[in-house]
Amino acid sequence: MSRYRGPKLRITRRLGTLPGLTKKRSNKTTRPGQHGKSIDDNSKKTEYGVRLEEKQKLKFNYGLTESQLYRYIKEARRRKGVTGLILLQLLEMRLDTVCFTLGFGKTIAHARQLVNHGHITVNKKVVSIASFQCRINDIIGVKEKPAIQSLLQSNLKENHVNELPSHLKFDSSKLEATVLDYCDRNDLALQLDELLVIEYYSRR
Repeated sequence: MSRYRGPKLRITRRLGTLPGLTKKRSNKTTRPGQHGKSIDDNSKKTEYGVRLEEKQKLKFNYGLTESQLYRYIKEARRRKGVTGLILLQLLEMRLDTVCFTLGFGKTIAHARQLVNHGHITVNKKVVSIASFQCRINDIIGVKEKPAIQSLLQSNLKENHVNELPSHLKFDSSKLEATVLDYCDRNDLALQLDELLVIEYYSRR
């Protein structure tokens, strides 16, 4: 299944705020679809339906395909620790997600495009793979081209991130960020119950 490229506000009306997908808000308050007005948020939801929606939040927010998300689930299970937290840390350490968190892009898809076009460096080397896993002490920078640096400066002003999470340190004068640690659960902007996502995949 390919990455979703349809209407984004339709997704946020169904799943709630997804900062990585879009920052726009719909004027409509009902869920999408023919029967959206007749469905109450707390009614007609099975346990499977609740878990499915949490999984969909993760998938659409980070712009993943089903197979990509399942690979992250398997990797999180393999590592020692709390599986749900490890899953979120793996997703937050993706290069496109780090660039979005820093404010280089409006959305994760926008940040992914910057990475794919070769505008972002890791430890002074250009990395054009959006799913690249950043590590502690990695230095995320911008390619040394005036046009690209001015573009990123304007993006930073437009996106104006108020406060960076504790696992990142950013030097705006150099356009460089350092990964200090893995992300803390409380720093995530996405409202999500990751345990339900793990439960959704528990039978696979």
